[in-house]
Amino acid sequence: MAINGFGPVEFQLVLLRRMADFHPELVEEAVRRLGASRAEMREANRRWQAMLRSRTFPHGERRCLAVLGPPESAGPQRVGDLELRALRWPLPLWPDLRFELLLAPGGGVLNEWLVRAAGSPPPELHTLADLDPWSCTVGDVAAAFAPARPLEGTAPTRWRLAFTAPDADGVARQAVADFTWGLLQEVRTADGVSP
Repeated sequence: MAINGFGPVEFQLVLLRRMADFHPELVEEAVRRLGASRAEMREANRRWQAMLRSRTFPHGERRCLAVLGPPESAGPQRVGDLELRALRWPLPLWPDLRFELLLAPGGGVLNEWLVRAAGSPPPELHTLADLDPWSCTVGDVAAAFAPARPLEGTAPTRWRLAFTAPDADGVARQAVADFTWGLLQEVRTADGVSP
């Protein structure tokens, strides 16, 4: 499925464009796996931004349906006292993850990011050394190092978590993890050092 030649491949290129700020080498490899070029990634991002600003391009759920097709799964998801609707799509670059759109009761988009696929075991996260870029999602880190505290991200597609985890020597360290589209990008300890 695609709208105006914009489908799942182009959508993944848009996700990758935001991740390039952290790990251009991982992005380069992923772009090659998609059979695309950096120029095509830039063009996909340019077109995506233009579509988002367009009054005629569908928004929210309709936007994802137009670009990604029918979701693999759709159903209720409870967050606190709120009953939300979660739609999830597979993306070839991340077979163990799904792109999730969380909708409020009125249909407004509350969140959109990558989450662990149902039935896909989370990575084993025991120390800061286990937190490799692109290895886990916000939910994976929050569950492994509870209680994690959400922080404001540096852009609309970015999230941060503050948590405490042991380093390679077993010393508990305060850390902050940065995520783009819900996928781990980097971790820094309170002293500013990457584990």
